[in-house]
Amino acid sequence: MKEILLGMDGMTLDDLVSIARDGAQVRLTRESEERIRNTWNLVQKWLKEEKIIYGITTGFGALSDVIISREDTRRLQENILMSHAAGVGNFLDEETVRGIMALRIKDLARGHAAIRLETVQRLMELLNRKVYPLVPEKGSVGASGDLAPLAHLALVLMGQGEAFQEGRRIPGAEALRQCGLTPWQLEAGEGLSLVNGTQMTNAIGALALYDALQLSKMADIAAAMSLEVLMGSRMEFDPRIHAVRPHPGQAASADNMRRMTQNSEIVSSHRDCSRIQDAYTLRCSPQVHGATKDALHYAKRVVETEINSSTNNPLIFHETEEFLLGGNFHGQPLALAMDFLCMAISELANISERRIERLVNPKLSGLPAFLVKDGGLNSGFMIAQYTAASLVSENKILSHPACVDSIPTSANKEDHVPMAPISARKFREITRNAYYVIAIEFLCGAQGMDLFTNLKAGNGSRVAYQMIRDAVPHLENDRILSKDIETMVKLMYSGKILSQVQKNIGKLL
Repeated sequence: MKEILLGMDGMTLDDLVSIARDGAQVRLTRESEERIRNTWNLVQKWLKEEKIIYGITTGFGALSDVIISREDTRRLQENILMSHAAGVGNFLDEETVRGIMALRIKDLARGHAAIRLETVQRLMELLNRKVYPLVPEKGSVGASGDLAPLAHLALVLMGQGEAFQEGRRIPGAEALRQCGLTPWQLEAGEGLSLVNGTQMTNAIGALALYDALQLSKMADIAAAMSLEVLMGSRMEFDPRIHAVRPHPGQAASADNMRRMTQNSEIVSSHRDCSRIQDAYTLRCSPQVHGATKDALHYAKRVVETEINSSTNNPLIFHETEEFLLGGNFHGQPLALAMDFLCMAISELANISERRIERLVNPKLSGLPAFLVKDGGLNSGFMIAQYTAASLVSENKILSHPACVDSIPTSANKEDHVPMAPISARKFREITRNAYYVIAIEFLCGAQGMDLFTNLKAGNGSRVAYQMIRDAVPHLENDRILSKDIETMVKLMYSGKILSQVQKNIGKLL
């Protein structure tokens, strides 16, 4: 099984996906083990000196002025996890919990937190042995870290809370027993070190970002198929157009669609038609899709920076024997990026739905109404367009930014919070909705291509069409379309349609 080393830097979005979705194991680098030991030794020295350190020898948040005796430090760690485990709502799925665990370990691996190496190793054992704490998805405002969800995560270390193991929901203590582990007693500062961070927000957002990056390429594939069926022009993909407005994403989308439609007999068949230029949903598809790509790559930089960051407070620098109080746990960078992505992916779905409308509307397409014979007796893709419209409208509502809201917490000590987890959850839902919209465009595009029996589609469109038809047959007469849509979405998430197209025309950007 693949193993990923977690150290100071170097973890990528792809690494996170390997751990969260593919079950890759994790292990600390020797450098990280040494850094964690050195930091913990320094904490022990400070405790002997009775140094006042936030969260280690004091209370938390608005209670930071309360000094905790050395005798009560262990009890304080248990109390912080129990009191902060106030999450509500649906439990996060296993892949997201795996992602959170990996990201928390990665943060601690940097050696700036008050935590023992053995405690980090215990958290790694839970992850590697497939013990996934039950973590409610709601309750974090994204400042001082994702306190509530991370507290639920850490409870299992102490034999409290609940966990999923092999699909069964069991008490945390039982999950430990089945792994041959005993409840772990936390020492001074360790409770705070386990909950102070942005890892839930980042895990939700990062996994959705990975899916959105794939979707942006598949949107280019779907748009190219629609352009061919709607008798559009390849002129809008000419590199000279995009060279004089050199946004990277725009050029990438144009190049993707140009290669998709290369050698298209369908496009060539109407070269001398009377249409002067295409509608915006076709002609401006590189500009719209490309702007989304640029937003995605900005967000990827933010997410990978966060993956390789230290988000605790206090931050301990053992080399100089200092601790610094700051606010790296504040989720504003992620909140802004995720709210930006809400809009960016909504726009992919928006323009796709308008192409779907052109495909099913005979006045715009010149094709049979709703892409089916015997219209009237058959409704074809009529209601599939309704579904796309519904999802697009929902996305517009979800695109309202969460990060512009702030409700002070902790007796106004935390007087500005970013609501970053809400931004991430909205982005995840918008991405899921967009997959369905583009799946419907794929189905409509393939249905339209069935009409061009004597003309070949472009190099990439032909491959995509065949992949779709291998999974979903031509709609001859009305049937339950939701099944076809679900099948198409599964094909998209599997990565097969993207990989097959890329084998034929080269890597899509």
